[in-house]
Amino acid sequence: MKKYLAAVVGGHDLRLLAASVATGVVVAVVVAMFEALTQPVLFEWLLEQNLAVLMGAPVVGILVAQIILRTVGRGTSGATSDEYIRVFHDRQPRLAIRELPVKLLAGVSTIGMGGAVGLEGPSIYAGSSLGLWIHEKTSGFLRRDEARLLLTAGAAAGVAAVFKAPATGVIFAMEAPYRDDVTPQALLPSLLASAASYATFVSLVGTEPVIPFFAEGSVLLEEEGGVSVLGVDLIDLAGALLLGIAAGLGGRGFAFLVRRAKTGAATTPIGRRLAIGGLVMAALAWIGKEAFDEPLTLGPGTEAMAWVVGDHGLGLIALLFGLRIAATMATVYAGGVGGMFIPLAALGVVLGEFVGSAIGQDDTALYPILGLAAFLGAGYRAPIAAVMFVAESTGGVGAFVVPALVAAAVSQVVAGPLSVADYQRTKRLGHLERRFELPLTSILATDVFTVPSVATVSEFVYVHVLGRRERIVPVVDGGQFVGMARLEDISELEREDWENTAIGDCMASDLPTARPSWTLRDAVAAMDAAHMDLLAVTDADGNFIGVVTEDEILKLDEILDETGG
Repeated sequence: MKKYLAAVVGGHDLRLLAASVATGVVVAVVVAMFEALTQPVLFEWLLEQNLAVLMGAPVVGILVAQIILRTVGRGTSGATSDEYIRVFHDRQPRLAIRELPVKLLAGVSTIGMGGAVGLEGPSIYAGSSLGLWIHEKTSGFLRRDEARLLLTAGAAAGVAAVFKAPATGVIFAMEAPYRDDVTPQALLPSLLASAASYATFVSLVGTEPVIPFFAEGSVLLEEEGGVSVLGVDLIDLAGALLLGIAAGLGGRGFAFLVRRAKTGAATTPIGRRLAIGGLVMAALAWIGKEAFDEPLTLGPGTEAMAWVVGDHGLGLIALLFGLRIAATMATVYAGGVGGMFIPLAALGVVLGEFVGSAIGQDDTALYPILGLAAFLGAGYRAPIAAVMFVAESTGGVGAFVVPALVAAAVSQVVAGPLSVADYQRTKRLGHLERRFELPLTSILATDVFTVPSVATVSEFVYVHVLGRRERIVPVVDGGQFVGMARLEDISELEREDWENTAIGDCMASDLPTARPSWTLRDAVAAMDAAHMDLLAVTDADGNFIGVVTEDEILKLDEILDETGG
């Protein structure tokens, strides 16, 4: 075992903490370049173009993104934040660093040309892949099981940078892999990575808020030319309850539509997807320009958030809500590369403004902020991160944070189990469940003795039962598994018949067999159903590979307990 020369802080090696800080700095630089290319350069140029360009730009951006993914990326998928959640649950998380520039460029093309998805998707992927890359490069100093810690720390750094909200980054990275749970093991590395990322990012691009109406003083209620920070009012709590219900239903429907759009994108030829998605996005851009005099259906949704908090009728607000949903679905269906955080936040702001205006509470930004927390929390199943985003962005004003807690909690109850993230699990696995998720190959024995079906019962008894103390032996002919020779099956056979009876005539041939891809859970279930403590493992063609035994499962559990594996 390696000697650790560095001190240990809170159970973490100082070298891991230093790697976390380095991850945060590198991620911030990468995300800053990605955002600079996407927003100030490409998207702001797009907004100055005529209507014809605005209508055609989104599908062109997605087409370019798909070309990048298929050629430079050699057919890699456009998944970003979903990849973080997917590999988080792997025993040995891996993300190919060569795919990072490909996905970032695809994100620049999609979002910069008006795709209705968010910058946080590629940013989270950047953080995740860079965290694993730094772990790989420092593997001589870090333990193998610390890869997941740097993976999480990198994701936290990506969120902290793109939203200029370090605490939100930490909580989101620990909350996103599960619908009803969090993962606390990576707390300290994520805190350091997020802090380093935030400090580096704002030093490069400044501290201007990502959400346009979160600028200083604009989120507070104006009274007689001054700013009044209100205490928590009962009417605000009642409004938060109403908005939580609306956001829960809306988030549930949005998550369902996102799942359907992803399914359609995976099963529909790319030409058809681009044609349908392009026509829909072009129509939405035209309708948006005509209705709002601005292309509010384009981009992640920050322009829509800035517009909706003005003085507008309920009809226009409802129209914007529907158009933004349709734009995001069309972008996902066509194959755009980006995240769902800002689109969910934008829809929450629009919904919050609608509810606030409907109940006569449209003289403050409280309801758009509540809508942001509730809709974002419901869609991503990340209520704590959503409320923390509100707290960080508003300076922790109680008049916003407390109702936001109510709205986010209610929306979680109403939203149910659906989420926009594909690979979220309900909760962390317990001690026994983690063992059951191990692959069957961890206890597979391949150097086992077998017996041919033509062997006599006498050979089976003297060679295997008495000679090797084996009560069950696999019967294999020419590499093919055909059954199990069991002592119990010959117990009623007369002794004088042993020499003349082939083992194939009395073997058990109706027993289940396992596949190498199974988990321990699958093997234990099959053994229990067949009332056996040994299971043969074969390939899809029935070729014998080896066996797993109940004793080996118990022995593995003891080894893992003793080693902390």
